[in-house]
Amino acid sequence: MKFVITGGAGFIGSHLAEYLISQSHSVEIIDNLHNANEESLKNLKDKIQFHKADILDFDILKKILKNSDGVFHHASLISVQESLQKPEEYYQVNVKGSENIFKLGLEFGFKIVFASSAAVYGNTSKLLIKEDSKKNSLNQYAETKIQAENIAQNYINSGAKIIGLRYFNVYGKGQSKEYAGVIMKFMERISNRQPPIIFGDGSQTRDFVSVEDVVKANLKAMLSDVDSGFFNIGSSNAVSIHELAKIMIKASGLSLEPVFSNSLEGEIKDSQADITLALKKLNWKPETKLENWINQAIHEISN
Repeated sequence: MKFVITGGAGFIGSHLAEYLISQSHSVEIIDNLHNANEESLKNLKDKIQFHKADILDFDILKKILKNSDGVFHHASLISVQESLQKPEEYYQVNVKGSENIFKLGLEFGFKIVFASSAAVYGNTSKLLIKEDSKKNSLNQYAETKIQAENIAQNYINSGAKIIGLRYFNVYGKGQSKEYAGVIMKFMERISNRQPPIIFGDGSQTRDFVSVEDVVKANLKAMLSDVDSGFFNIGSSNAVSIHELAKIMIKASGLSLEPVFSNSLEGEIKDSQADITLALKKLNWKPETKLENWINQAIHEISN
């Protein structure tokens, strides 16, 4: 099948491109290289068609997308802290850009699988977060994701085929230093024999899911009989940031102690996905074990 990935030069998008090609699909990529570069696609350059384009350019989007079998929409601005400083830019890209994709999906009939976020839930009192949990934005980034989901639902109501995947904390190789999650930031410091820095007291929890599992969820969603809906994509395991630091330090064999710093504005307290719906409807479940991945990754860095 012929698929288009927006944001395909980014962290998840480039992994998705590689996976789709391994499954014998044809891949085109749209990326404006705002927070990515073509280096992430160097091993795929002869196997993909690359368009340096912006999702805010509706006319160019239309030309590229009109003959696709499906679109994986991953073009997005993703920094919580940056969103507080650039709210209008985040609104334009994450909301208006997404609406362009949804509009074309309705017009041409292709299915869309798009990257949403667990950030839509904010802080919740429930131990396991289900898809019907109340939405609560704690920052501008989360607000744009909620708005994009609301627009998606409007297009679904009009007959569009759109699936939103609410990613929890995605980790893996290839994250840029500027936008890396906590695991890769800890990894970088430990590889330089420096202690990891924890913002806050470290009791905050996160649900970590590997990028390999995330890209498989994307393809399962695209090829499923499910036309629309929103699904949690996580591991269903909560790990405190302090515990994460201890696991990574232990794997390194170094004598380090985490350094604690002030909490970051707009960050959630706890996060743990209930992934029952994705298992039931998409036949997806994560396969990568966090501690195994950490041990292997740190071993590779050490050697």
